[in-house]
Amino acid sequence: MAKAKKLPSGSWRCQIYSHTEEIPQADGSVKKKRIYKSFFCDDPSPHGKRTCEKEAALWAASKETEKRSRMTFGIAVQKYIESRENVLSPGTIVSYKAISKNYLAPLYPIDLYSLRRDDAQNLINTLSITHSPKTLRNVNGLISAVLRTYRPEFALNLTLPARKRADLYIPTDDDVKRLIREVSGSEMELPVLLAAFGPMRRGEICALASSDISGNTVHVRRSMTLNDKWEWVMKAPKSYAGDRFIDYPDFVAEKWKGIQGRIVPLNPNSVTKKFAKALKRAGLPHFRFHDLRHYSASIQHALGIPDSYIMQRGGWSSDGTLKAVYRHALSDQTNAMNALANNHFANLYDKQ
Repeated sequence: MAKAKKLPSGSWRCQIYSHTEEIPQADGSVKKKRIYKSFFCDDPSPHGKRTCEKEAALWAASKETEKRSRMTFGIAVQKYIESRENVLSPGTIVSYKAISKNYLAPLYPIDLYSLRRDDAQNLINTLSITHSPKTLRNVNGLISAVLRTYRPEFALNLTLPARKRADLYIPTDDDVKRLIREVSGSEMELPVLLAAFGPMRRGEICALASSDISGNTVHVRRSMTLNDKWEWVMKAPKSYAGDRFIDYPDFVAEKWKGIQGRIVPLNPNSVTKKFAKALKRAGLPHFRFHDLRHYSASIQHALGIPDSYIMQRGGWSSDGTLKAVYRHALSDQTNAMNALANNHFANLYDKQ
């Protein structure tokens, strides 16, 4: 609460911030000036001081109530996203706007400070009929972020459906061999090699330039992504760990020799479409381009390479992320290991 100060006349004055005015300057710039509302009390005693402060506090409370009553949840979501546009990646902003547009409209008209937990829980319950647990967690994430910003005292704590284990496909050595033969000499050859033997992400591959390469070593420091205007832009890697150096085998490095500028003249969507067509031509089951990263992680794990190196090479920020997201990829040798153990036990039994 603002404190009253005694003036030379003996009266009390208390000032409360009201608003900010923008004053145009001669050079074309704009100067921002903070405007305060003043409250006075002629009683020079401590009672006069308390009276002055009380009047100021009542005005501040009414001003805040008026301000709050004008902010619906929809406005709060819009303000939240706009305030993050310069600090979050373009892809994240696109995702936030899509979640807001596609899922949060039923909450838009509700006054932000009247929003109840049941309002948000009912939305989640309705969406759960037709949407995946992952989608619902993304929706909950945005709702929670908005409320943490504008109503930090409000604990949302929604009940969400249980996570579903990801059904990841892990390409085999034979799959990768057939795929490489199919794309050999085409514009998809380098993307496949960079993903399977890097492993680099789709956006990282499309952003890779000759200036990022020294010998056999690639410096991953950019990624191509769509912004909210549906333009392809370059951004920093997905995480701090994403900025990394990858040493590729000679046969991969030979493929980019002599190329100047961007190594792969495609955007991520083009890579996805061309990859699907290559799989079909090669007679391979459908899997995502991203699953080549699973293959790379799986092979490195099977070779006994420590998780810390796999994390560094793949740009994963923690072993928790690696094990949670790529648990299937790191266990693709389970059948072979089980067979090895069972053969050992069978030999032991036969020799008794």
